[in-house]
Amino acid sequence: MDGPPVSDAIRIASDKRPGTQTRVMLGFLASTFSAAVGRNGYYIASAWALVEAGRGSAGVAILLAIVSVAEFVTSPLAGLASDRFDRRQLNIAADLGRFAIVLGTACALSYLDVFVTLCLSAVAFAFCDRIALTASQAMIPLLARGTDLVNTNSAVFFIMQFGSLGAALLAGPLLDGHPPAPAFAVLALFFLVSAGSLSTVPPSSAPQRATATRGLAPNVDNDLCRLFAAYALLYGGAVLLTAMASSFVFEEQRGTAADFGHLEAAWSAGSLIGAVLLVRLTRGISAPILHLMLLGSTALALMSLIALRAPWTLICFTMLGCLYNLGRVSIEVTLQSSVPNNVLGRAKGAMHGLAVALGLLMFSIITGLGGNVSPSTIFFSFGVALLISIPALSLGIAQRKGES
Repeated sequence: MDGPPVSDAIRIASDKRPGTQTRVMLGFLASTFSAAVGRNGYYIASAWALVEAGRGSAGVAILLAIVSVAEFVTSPLAGLASDRFDRRQLNIAADLGRFAIVLGTACALSYLDVFVTLCLSAVAFAFCDRIALTASQAMIPLLARGTDLVNTNSAVFFIMQFGSLGAALLAGPLLDGHPPAPAFAVLALFFLVSAGSLSTVPPSSAPQRATATRGLAPNVDNDLCRLFAAYALLYGGAVLLTAMASSFVFEEQRGTAADFGHLEAAWSAGSLIGAVLLVRLTRGISAPILHLMLLGSTALALMSLIALRAPWTLICFTMLGCLYNLGRVSIEVTLQSSVPNNVLGRAKGAMHGLAVALGLLMFSIITGLGGNVSPSTIFFSFGVALLISIPALSLGIAQRKGES
């Protein structure tokens, strides 16, 4: 069977009692928050552990490149699985996998080389992580159940970024002056809480799975290609900051683990603002124009980092977080509105796969440059590349307006 039993489908569609819907949404949001703390905490702790071990930007870039390869392979498989199987159960299984992997990492760090341990851990973690994220985000249109997709996505991504903020604030105390192993052990527990929260959602009232899986792939037109490209560029800026932020603080700003945590917190705080602003911006600006504006603003913010010092860097990272989350949520809403639910997982997998391919290219450049180029110079260069890409992306929009 390609969908849930008819009786379950009818019960799912008809059970719209406020109490049931609230219980379902609260369980999903609790899972989203807890998983976001664990996920972002894992990557923050990994980046700082590598820099502290003397691996620098090149070590972090290699780790994230390994993650990107794993995500590139997993993305289409995760999308297919999300369209084929029960998305809730798939998410729970992936959460339990992340719990076991991060807890195992904490144990291994006490006995094995930090770099080797984290690289091996990252492969398995990225596999489970991509499945969890794809399944979770593919559940959102089913959770909305006819309500405003913008409001539902904004709420979900607000909670997600609130979890990221919690991870950033937690990272400083966990890592400053302490070995990384206990930090990973604490972070592992958040994935167990995430699985438990999603398990409390009654199966009869939870979105079960896509109603059908006919068709091999979503219909990819020029608008969808432009959407994929905008997502890839925004994602590229985010992974660049993830790869270089620790070295930016450690080498250029002469900061500590607490300063690094503050920078990550600033990014997360900006992301929270972005999720709130989206509801208002989408009422007055079309999605394609909004995406171009966000790309241009991101470019200027990245380029400004070459001349900024604390505390202005915190303000800039807050702005970058706001711009990224605005774009990310807007793109998710546009994708969910333009792609049928039965192929939504595969569309999400294809979009993320393209973004990861760009990330891999960037990581290879960072690894090749090593410590010869400062992080702020790399930020500036990517900002210039973003500005160059905007005219190409706006060409199709201008042509469509001319035809209309």
